[in-house]
Amino acid sequence: MLGNEDFGTWCHRLDLSEDGCRVIEQIRQTDPSRRVGGGKKNVSGRYPSKKMVQTIQFESHKVELPFIYQLEHDENILEFYDQPPQIKLSYPSANERNLSFFYTPDFFVIEKETAGWVECKTEDGLQKLQEKNPNRYFLGDDNQWHCPPGEKYAEQFGCYFRVWSDAEVDWTLQRNFLFLEDYFYNASPAEEATANTILSLVSAQPGITLAQLLDHARGSTADDIYFLIAREQIYIDLSAAPLAESSRCFVFSDQQTALAYKATVLSQASVDSIASPIIDLIPGSSLCWNGKSLTIILVGETEILLNDENGQPVELERSTFDYLLRQGKISGLRNQMRGVLSSEAMEFIRKASEGDLKEANRRYKLIEGFLQGEKCKDHTVPERTLRQWRTKYRQAEKQYGYGYIGLLPKLSASGNRNPKLPAYLLEQIEIFIEDQYETHKQKRKLEVYGVFVDACLKAGVPLDQIPSYKTFIKAIKRRSGYEQTTKREGRRAAYSQEPFFLELTITTPRHGDRPFEIGHIDHTQLDIELRCSSTGRLLGRPWATFLVDANTRRILAVYVTFDAPSYRSCMMVLRICVKRHGRLPQIIVTDNGAEFHSIYFETLLALFSCAQKYRPAAKARFNAVGERLFGTSATQLIHNLAGNTQIMKKVRLVTKSVNPKNLALWTLGLLYMYLCEWAYEVYDTTEHPALGQSPREAFATGIAQYGSRSHRVIPYDINFQILTLPTTREGRAKVQPNLGVKINHIYYWSNDFRDPEIEKSWVEIRYDPFDAGIAYAFVRGRWVECYGEHFAKFQGKSEKEIYLASAELRRRNQNHSKNFKLRASHLGAFLSSAESQEELLAQQLRDAQSKEVFSIIDGGTPNRNPFTPQQPEQASSTGRDRTSDTKPQAPPPSALQPDQLIMYEEF
Repeated sequence: MLGNEDFGTWCHRLDLSEDGCRVIEQIRQTDPSRRVGGGKKNVSGRYPSKKMVQTIQFESHKVELPFIYQLEHDENILEFYDQPPQIKLSYPSANERNLSFFYTPDFFVIEKETAGWVECKTEDGLQKLQEKNPNRYFLGDDNQWHCPPGEKYAEQFGCYFRVWSDAEVDWTLQRNFLFLEDYFYNASPAEEATANTILSLVSAQPGITLAQLLDHARGSTADDIYFLIAREQIYIDLSAAPLAESSRCFVFSDQQTALAYKATVLSQASVDSIASPIIDLIPGSSLCWNGKSLTIILVGETEILLNDENGQPVELERSTFDYLLRQGKISGLRNQMRGVLSSEAMEFIRKASEGDLKEANRRYKLIEGFLQGEKCKDHTVPERTLRQWRTKYRQAEKQYGYGYIGLLPKLSASGNRNPKLPAYLLEQIEIFIEDQYETHKQKRKLEVYGVFVDACLKAGVPLDQIPSYKTFIKAIKRRSGYEQTTKREGRRAAYSQEPFFLELTITTPRHGDRPFEIGHIDHTQLDIELRCSSTGRLLGRPWATFLVDANTRRILAVYVTFDAPSYRSCMMVLRICVKRHGRLPQIIVTDNGAEFHSIYFETLLALFSCAQKYRPAAKARFNAVGERLFGTSATQLIHNLAGNTQIMKKVRLVTKSVNPKNLALWTLGLLYMYLCEWAYEVYDTTEHPALGQSPREAFATGIAQYGSRSHRVIPYDINFQILTLPTTREGRAKVQPNLGVKINHIYYWSNDFRDPEIEKSWVEIRYDPFDAGIAYAFVRGRWVECYGEHFAKFQGKSEKEIYLASAELRRRNQNHSKNFKLRASHLGAFLSSAESQEELLAQQLRDAQSKEVFSIIDGGTPNRNPFTPQQPEQASSTGRDRTSDTKPQAPPPSALQPDQLIMYEEF
């Protein structure tokens, strides 16, 4: 990024006007003008830019994100900003009416020699916009898209306005950028001896494939090779082939050697070759046999039907054809000779059923001799019929070039296909279906038909001429599908019927190329009722949060809690992932839930250079990996346990003897232990149908082939654990003399606050949601522990209990002054009062069960004696001593361990 002096020098060098410098400076100093949310089918998100040292928003990972990758790796780009302040566009509409409005471009880009606004759109979208209003968007003679009103606005400041289309994306290059991104920054360089070995091998064998280099470069790792590629110490054309397909990538010592090698290879290719070793066994393909051209008409299981140059059919056994092909007596013709079969003739072949082809073959065998003037030896077919078939054969031969077409029986087209009802009645049926049936009222078919009959009678249509109910139902069924369900029940109900749109152009693999490239996070409520391990009281159904590696389908982390999905669950599953694997996925994909838009969650991902993508709302197919895992965990584990809630789907059939609430036996701690064993051992080592191997094997293979990328390892230390603690909305608090910092209406104190330079200053803060008596403050470059003013009362109380207490107090005092301030003493007294016990008991039990889960995460064991209070363990030597000078009285012995720090949702 440019410093203030560098920016001033840049403006002076480009001789920008004062207004131009002012506008650009405003863009550089302001935050994005809006938060992007994507569309109904767009995957939006945030990209952690190393160049800009901040996250950059994108509305589509197929349009804006590829453009961001180009900016990030283009040395000519100095800075770029997403969602700059709005600009005013004015232009005449299609009916010559002047339009003026404020508009937010996607990016503002500062280059070495210029700067300007950029709008990113799809090529299809631009073509539609051009048809709708060519005065705003049009494709110029330079084959570039233009926006005249945008260009006019930018021109006054000496800048440009560019319309960027996704047709400009080099998807292979994009894929390789993503693959090498870990090595562009912060990667440890290969040792000099290792680098020299790799360079010598590449120099000795110019054009060696990447797969061969990975196999033969002794003493080096995949990380060493990918580092040299990223730093351009060895050369691969990143636009030629994906690095993930290593056998297609050719490695050279430098770019000039690669260009010379390519020119030499191309000069050796013959351009006049006639035959091709490739033969497409599809109708219409041409081949050469004994100097004659033949065209394939039909490919069967045992025979192949061909036509010679004169249109005469030739039949060959598949075994004979394969023998001639192996002997080289049959070869494919070059592309110019293919496609002899006309498109009209091919249409007849495609529409013919198996029965039609079988009958055509039978007819051809019967008239084969008849065509040569011989008499038919089969007297079961009348000669008149044979003459008719011969006539049709000759006519088809003249019209299409292939007489065989005339022998197709076309039975499917026989009969009167015209509608029997008058056109105006058919039109009325369509109108009534659209206006009466396809509405949110969801009228039944019979009622709609009744209205239709009544309208027909009023219009004078005789009763015997009114279409029947059966005909009306058929008309409704012909219109059934996604559009009809959307009109009646809405988009979510119709989502299962929404047609799939296949990507016909190669972009990037939706599940990534390697392990830890893409991870999916999602929540699900498990189908099982649980009890408290101490009291046996029913606590309800728990929530599970999974983090799944998309490429290998491996479950990286799983977390279970009674609390509804929140950013605390997200932070916990990330913490477990780092504890188990020492790293986080490069891209985290989530849905659009509020917990995934938490500032703490986004900050943690940005801090560790993880891009975040949001799936479109109510589009489950975008999380097929996670949704499939939910079903697998339910069928393989949860639905086989006592107290599972499958029967609740048929709630009217539930009796006391089969009610899951009466059959519940499992506790949260035990369930979490078995769920972890299933996820990390059973599922992990079972062959996955999409992979052909187990997730663990696929993971190990991917790490070996694509590099361990050890430079992305995250140490699981106290700093990381504190980073996963929540903070307040402001994220900081002011140190009040003799009081400390105020967090959630409670003052916290540390002796570090006695420093005169610290008093009345603002410090960053974190609080422990499961121990409201403790908080943390960032003082003089380190996190210090602070105790609440009612430490003894709040110890062991969760932040959610305090929230419930606060809410009840607000209801009690709703008629009091709006400036009523909650004091910690009020909260502590309320938590201790008999009035609050019934309301808070359930929350305390759930929190106690969650703490048992945290104990299992840290290697402990669950309470194996259901409904019996678990005896507290004796304080270990690893516990931290809280009897420091930060608190005059000695606190209780249950000290907080660093690995017990957790996240909690924001209320």
